[in-house]
Amino acid sequence: MAAEIVNPRSDSKTSDGRTPGAAGAAGLSSADEPFDPAFALHRGGKMAVQATVPIRDKDDLSLAYTPGVAKVCSAIAEHPELVHDYTWKSQVVAVVTDGTAVLGLGDIGPEASLPVMEGKAILFKQFGGVDAVPIALATTDADEIVDTVVRLAPSFGGVNLEDISAPRCFEIERKLQERLDIPVFHDDQHGTAVVTLAALRNATKLSGRTLGDLRAVISGAGAAGVAIAKFLLEAGIGDVAVADRKGIVSADRDDLTEVKRELAELTNRAGITGPLETALAGADVFIGVSGGTVPEPAVASMAPGAFVFAMANPNPEVHPDIAHKYAAVVATGRSDYPNQINNVLAFPGIFAGALQVRASRITEGMKIAAANALADVVGDELAADYVIPSPFDERVAPAVTAAVAAAARAEGVARR
Repeated sequence: MAAEIVNPRSDSKTSDGRTPGAAGAAGLSSADEPFDPAFALHRGGKMAVQATVPIRDKDDLSLAYTPGVAKVCSAIAEHPELVHDYTWKSQVVAVVTDGTAVLGLGDIGPEASLPVMEGKAILFKQFGGVDAVPIALATTDADEIVDTVVRLAPSFGGVNLEDISAPRCFEIERKLQERLDIPVFHDDQHGTAVVTLAALRNATKLSGRTLGDLRAVISGAGAAGVAIAKFLLEAGIGDVAVADRKGIVSADRDDLTEVKRELAELTNRAGITGPLETALAGADVFIGVSGGTVPEPAVASMAPGAFVFAMANPNPEVHPDIAHKYAAVVATGRSDYPNQINNVLAFPGIFAGALQVRASRITEGMKIAAANALADVVGDELAADYVIPSPFDERVAPAVTAAVAAAARAEGVARR
């Protein structure tokens, strides 16, 4: 049975009646240290494991542990598939990182990544009903990460790769998918792509166009940018060009990595070269996953009725006030503006659906089903400032879960 992830924080107070803040968290006692609610919330961690069966007396103990547990172990040894029925394996995800690409902080190491991984785990539970365990690895070697996760895999029903820098993240995900028969999902890539496609589908619906009518420009050729580009092509977008720091990723460049060379072959059917600003002229869609700033004249040069999805946090590539001057639909990665492109709309339901049917992997069809379901949640409420639902909309996770489970069955990767 699955354990419940709970919040273990105490309500202890400082001598002046405050909950410990930054000073307490750092082991400092300076009276001048300002109170910081972020440190107060994180004190002691954000999660714990709580049993779902009682241990009240010797009879409970003998059933939950020895000798009763031996019967269950023997049954699983004889019929390995029973592990899904008599342990929490099929209900728990490993959230794995090496701490090399943490939020906007970059390579801060495994220990410093743990607050984010804990946060990811409680989002799994809160929004998808899925248990998750943070695992921060003290290695950045791709093969060592793969080998470690493969050895841990018997304990988990799925693996969520998190905050691993590109291009290693592509290799790690690919090798794990080849070696494991459980879902492996790099959320920085695919979660972002799913939510982006959902918002874009609704934006096109609002404007009376289709994906095939659109030419998109993506700023950023890292994990998210590459995944979004491939996913939009899979979904049928007319054309997409991707720009990195040196300009448009195109076949004429001699400085491309293997990943970017493949990207150049798949994208930029228009054959655009040069800087990002060149590609934006006449473009229908801007998608920002890179940071930096896009000049206002470049935004002004986009096609009438354009869409601007500037998702860098905390500072969007195009400030919404500027974007609204020229774009019909504006989205960001921030919660204080409408149309937040937030991965939490996708990954809890995607994993919940995959685990529900014991899927062996997460397919492109399952991801597209998730994006379509997410877009459909908006329904008749569709408006320029509402092309994607809120993470707190209780319809989201059940809709995505059901769509992903159905797609897994249709694609033959479900095992129940």
